[in-house]
Amino acid sequence: SWSAYKTYAFGFDELKPISKRGHNNWGGMGVTLVDSLDTLWVMGLQKEFNEARDWVRDRLSFNNAGSVSVFETTIRELGGLLSAFDLSKDKVFLDKAEILGRKLLGAFDTPTGIAKSSLNMKTGTGAGGWSGGSAILAELGTLQVEFRYLAHHLKDPAMEAKAMKGIQTMAQKQPGNGLYPIKINTQNGGFSDSMITFGALGDSFYEYLLKMWLQGGRKEQWLRDMYDKAMDGAVKHLLKQSHPSKLSFLSDYNGRANFNKMDHLVCFMPGLLTLGAYTDPNGLDSPRAQRDLDVAKALMYTCYQMYHRTTSGISPEYVEFKQNQDIVIGRTAPFYILRPETSESLFIMNQLTKDPIYRDWYV
Repeated sequence: SWSAYKTYAFGFDELKPISKRGHNNWGGMGVTLVDSLDTLWVMGLQKEFNEARDWVRDRLSFNNAGSVSVFETTIRELGGLLSAFDLSKDKVFLDKAEILGRKLLGAFDTPTGIAKSSLNMKTGTGAGGWSGGSAILAELGTLQVEFRYLAHHLKDPAMEAKAMKGIQTMAQKQPGNGLYPIKINTQNGGFSDSMITFGALGDSFYEYLLKMWLQGGRKEQWLRDMYDKAMDGAVKHLLKQSHPSKLSFLSDYNGRANFNKMDHLVCFMPGLLTLGAYTDPNGLDSPRAQRDLDVAKALMYTCYQMYHRTTSGISPEYVEFKQNQDIVIGRTAPFYILRPETSESLFIMNQLTKDPIYRDWYV
């Protein structure tokens, strides 16, 4: 896969595999190359890593990009550079990450500190993007890990404070059940939607509450409290069982009614719940940790079945759970777009529980 990218599109943002052409739809930031750096290192492909590193040093520029998604650019480009630095300790990556990070900081210039969805890389000003004046829950809560890591290595506490302000606003706005609607007003932090989901538009907000707490040395108790309260809310309001097979799933919920569907994206939850149980301050044997581990195992089985029950052996983008029907392929999304959530959860659960069943399901 890397060889094909190198042959046909080295340094381009993406490779179009059918036409075998490079495509700079991200402003020429070499997104595929940068996002692949850590994989090259972990796989021991040192020659390929060094070639990519030289491209980053000599060719990578952010001056040609226009309006970009703050979320996507942070998790792919900034995250790719920081991962490469963390593994290799090569300052080339940190230097480039600093340039990019300081450009992206303009998106956080809102009264609430909740970042705007898009940023003009030439002017440094943020805009609402496709979601208008609302921030997307998953996006506003998935920027902090990278910026805190960058701020730590730059010894810049002001950068960390700016990146964390939005999450602190969310802590103040926390609903009683710990569950947040998927759209937030960037000006006042109010909710501009009623839908609650652990799938698209909501997912990684909850994931990063736990991971920020872990990143901070488990000292920021307010983050762990937000996470645990959200898990309580998910179990109480979203967790359902299908009929007749009694497959557990996390439904969508608008505060009044449940919608019996589950996105493939929700399959990050088995891994997250397991990680949360094994790091629970009350101990793995506590009732809360054991409950979360039980839910994780049940959801993991459902995610496995989302693959196992299709003709292709590949999960659709979402499934529906209808009366007397367990898993029905989503009507509007009967496709798979290389989602990694199930693989990640299987890996985490195998590593932590040591149960070989998760390795068996993986293949």
